[in-house]
Amino acid sequence: MRKAIWGSMVFIGVMGLWFTVFKLGQLLGAFQLSQPPTYPEQVSTAAPTPIGENFTYTALSAQVAPTSGTIIAVQWGDMGQKLVDTGAIDLIKYENLMGNLNDEQQEILLQDTLQHITFTPDNIQFWTNVLWALGLTQHSMVLDEGPMMQHAAEVPLGEYASTGGWTLGKRDAVALYSSGNLMTLTAKQQVLVYQVAETIFRPCCGNHTAYPDCNHGMALLGLLELLAAQGATAPEMYEAALIFNSYAFQDTYITLAAYFESQGTAWSDIDPVVILGAEYSSGQSAYETALQVGPIPGTPIQAGSCAV
Repeated sequence: MRKAIWGSMVFIGVMGLWFTVFKLGQLLGAFQLSQPPTYPEQVSTAAPTPIGENFTYTALSAQVAPTSGTIIAVQWGDMGQKLVDTGAIDLIKYENLMGNLNDEQQEILLQDTLQHITFTPDNIQFWTNVLWALGLTQHSMVLDEGPMMQHAAEVPLGEYASTGGWTLGKRDAVALYSSGNLMTLTAKQQVLVYQVAETIFRPCCGNHTAYPDCNHGMALLGLLELLAAQGATAPEMYEAALIFNSYAFQDTYITLAAYFESQGTAWSDIDPVVILGAEYSSGQSAYETALQVGPIPGTPIQAGSCAV
């Protein structure tokens, strides 16, 4: 009997010892197999640098609209005198509103020696006004058959910014509208002007130049007609139009230059036909591009309008 009890006690002791060793082994194994805690890799949430921050306004301006000016290879000659003589421009009204003509402006309006047009940031407003008078007055397929005449029943001709807004003539703007042959355009050249004009948009609105309902559209129409009358090709007309737009809407095209350069295309390599189209030069598209580019360091505060 004692042997049985002793045996049971030994058995229980052995099992207890085994259990203790087993648990100790588990504990030691847990220490040996445990790994340091891991954490998910940190992902940067910082916003990417805006496109515009990679450029400066001054550097882009030197490419797009240099202060030294950009020449349009078209003879101006006595066109200014014709505008004055036909009553498209009233010099007294102009000087009362704008002040006395400087030497450059006198050459444009009163002389016949100017062999080309040079746009600069300082003279683009003056040239816009002069070319506005030219586009408004010159007899044109665009004005006679284009959207302005097509919609005359809904929008009378005098209610557009390019007509009602022209107050510097001796004659009423509607009376001036497509009224004179200040230059000779063949039927083929008229068609060329129309075809080119309807593919050139302007950032102040969503319309093309064959719908010249504001001063910039009417001014560019006048420039295209002047070029065509002197035998310019369509590519030459597009190139001149881009130069005009780049000075008239300097901020917009500097922003576009930054956008294209960020895509690997230099300003000098941009096809004028592409950038002047609705995809980039219409008002809505220019606005969307500006949102993508963001502020460009050094951009001056400027104000623009479609008025004289």
